[in-house]
Amino acid sequence: MKKMLTRSAVFAALTLSSVALAQEAEQAAAPTGAPVTKPTADGVKNTWDYFYRGQGQGPVLIEAKLCTEVGKEGANKYECTAEVDMAAGVKSGTSVMLWQAYLVPQGDSYEDIMVQVKQGNTVRETKDVKVKGDGWRARQWTGVRLNKPGSWTVSVMRGDQTLKELQVKVN
Repeated sequence: MKKMLTRSAVFAALTLSSVALAQEAEQAAAPTGAPVTKPTADGVKNTWDYFYRGQGQGPVLIEAKLCTEVGKEGANKYECTAEVDMAAGVKSGTSVMLWQAYLVPQGDSYEDIMVQVKQGNTVRETKDVKVKGDGWRARQWTGVRLNKPGSWTVSVMRGDQTLKELQVKVN
């Protein structure tokens, strides 16, 4: 019996410490900056329900933005740390990424998302995006080429549905 209690105690300690580490990692990954609005209880419950029981319903695109840098470590790891000024545009040839954040039901994986880049009405590039429901946020950044001056559109698509469209001027 003494061995059982010891094993149980070790298991409990390991479980609690891994939960604490996961919480610390999630807090460390949280972006810093402006204060956030506290969600409603119903909003949180709907999110939990979708994450834990929404399998097969597809990913939810939460956010998409053009960035020139994505954090590699620290509190801003995997976050867009230098967003493109959409009004001013970017210089032709600048390295740009379309940063995306999704909510994907736990355990699901989707490979039917695309990033499409158009100059005017001409499609210049299409790239596949894969997301997995491994955690609360599935973040993805896709490099895009904006190598000629003009008006460009960067779109996130799933099948024939456009999830998000960003307009940017290239100088």
